Amino acid sequence: MNDEQKARFEQQMSFLLELDKMKNIYRQSYVLHEDRHENDAEHSWHLAVLTIILAEYANEPVDLKTVIETVLIHDVVEIDAGDTYAYDDAGNATKAEREQKAADRLFGLLPSEQGAHLRQLWEEFEAQSTPEARFAAALDRIQPLTLNYTKKGISWKEHGTKRSQVTARMQAVANGSETLGSFAAEIIRRAAAEGLLKDE
Repeated sequence: MNDEQKARFEQQMSFLLELDKMKNIYRQSYVLHEDRHENDAEHSWHLAVLTIILAEYANEPVDLKTVIETVLIHDVVEIDAGDTYAYDDAGNATKAEREQKAADRLFGLLPSEQGAHLRQLWEEFEAQSTPEARFAAALDRIQPLTLNYTKKGISWKEHGTKRSQVTARMQAVANGSETLGSFAAEIIRRAAAEGLLKDE
């Protein structure tokens, strides 16, 4: 390994070790079989599996590898920016600025072409500008919805989440998958009927 290859390898290892911090970024969703919050690493892994299993329901043909790459890195910025609860208006007001700064640092750890590639996937995800990004975003919303519903609305109850808030957030699901959009609407209907979500 020459000096240039060694420097490249060291950059890659630095990034990979930094990713371990995702295991300590806790989300508002709970895991199903313990009384604890899910972390970002678990969430990203789960989305990768959802991608493999549910790809046939994407509205448009998608490149599976690209969707998997996207869901695995979409929350990397939370290492610096922290997890912002979907229904936290104050937190969401500063989210974009915090996450852009985090993206600069974190993707900057990698060799330039790798960092640029992952940064592009992250930006496409945020903008939902490609079929892969739209499908990834649909999965990113469906996964916590199903966890919350299956866990008897625990996170929704803790935050006093309203049906209208969840309905508004889930509208983006249909942009990536009409099938999953219909599924989300049915889950919300059931959750409201069962008293798991607050009515207005």
